[in-house]
Amino acid sequence: MNRLFTPFDLGSTQLRNRIVMAPMTRNRAGPGGVPTDLNVLYYAQRATAGLIITEGSPISAQAVGYPNTPGIYTEAQIAGWKKVTDAVHAADGQIFLQLWHVGRISHPSLQPDNAVPVAPSAVTPRGDAMTLTGPQPFVTPRALRIGEIADIVEDFQKAAHAAKRAGFDGVEIHAANGYLLDQFLRDGTNRRTDQYGGHSGNRCRLLIEVIEAVSGVWGAERIGVRISPVNPFNDMSDSDPLLLFMDLVQRLKPLKLAYLHVVEGVLRNQSQHEYHFDWNLLRRVYGGVYMANGAYDRPLAEFDIQSGHADLVSFGEPFIANPDLPRRLREGLPLNPPDRSSYYGGDEHGYTDYPFHAAVRTSSESHDLRSTP
Repeated sequence: MNRLFTPFDLGSTQLRNRIVMAPMTRNRAGPGGVPTDLNVLYYAQRATAGLIITEGSPISAQAVGYPNTPGIYTEAQIAGWKKVTDAVHAADGQIFLQLWHVGRISHPSLQPDNAVPVAPSAVTPRGDAMTLTGPQPFVTPRALRIGEIADIVEDFQKAAHAAKRAGFDGVEIHAANGYLLDQFLRDGTNRRTDQYGGHSGNRCRLLIEVIEAVSGVWGAERIGVRISPVNPFNDMSDSDPLLLFMDLVQRLKPLKLAYLHVVEGVLRNQSQHEYHFDWNLLRRVYGGVYMANGAYDRPLAEFDIQSGHADLVSFGEPFIANPDLPRRLREGLPLNPPDRSSYYGGDEHGYTDYPFHAAVRTSSESHDLRSTP
């Protein structure tokens, strides 16, 4: 039996298959970061995934780093997300919200009162921030004070409560891809000399505190964590990523999370040089439910599930262009090519207008969803 397409018991959440829709920023929220009916349709179309993980949802106004991203800190945002979860559940899907704070990857024009973005240390990232008026050079962030770090933890906890009110099945804590929690983990961005900096245990401290706070809302069995040990995206680096992340997963193991979501390698358009990272060792040391991510196709996903390297596999770009991706993979159907020019921002083009395959669809695929033969 091909285990990729078999059900999976994710703690208290039952998945219809092991194919996960990875979190992907699409910049299509309405004014005030409120999810719209277009977002509702987008997620409902993809409800045949075993699990949907939403795009990153800022946990506070300070957490925002890109235009038109759907937040989870106002009543209007909660109401907008509730429409999304209702539609996904009506199509028999499961959906987790990704909790997100971008840290230094923001710009004063996106911050309350044009404030300087915050970070573990005042280290300026190379590159440009994406603002409402186009790319702008990153500014030097302000290092968080100890008392403010406690405020960040509280913001994650408040967002977790909001996600529960919005009807999600669980949450994923975003500690990857160069955003705030990743900035605390890696020593290229964390130059602190207090209890949140220095050796790897101190650098893991904030993430563990966030997990503990969110667990008080959801229970660990409905919380996932995403990490990206070697991804240089957003100007990230660490002097010894294997040591750091082995330490981290040993600290995560006794928490008995729903899953650990690992970006194995680097994101598209990043340097592909060899990082000498032992993903199999990371998986063995962690021991819990392991979700792998990284340019997967069906053969590689099948192999990693069958071999035991992964319990779940998340797909990113293929889900953008193929709302019925699980069926296409299962039946060996051709995939729609993605239009990368429409990834970020815009209207329904390149968002909800990708066609389902022409053959008869399942009832959940057909549930009030726009489709093109």
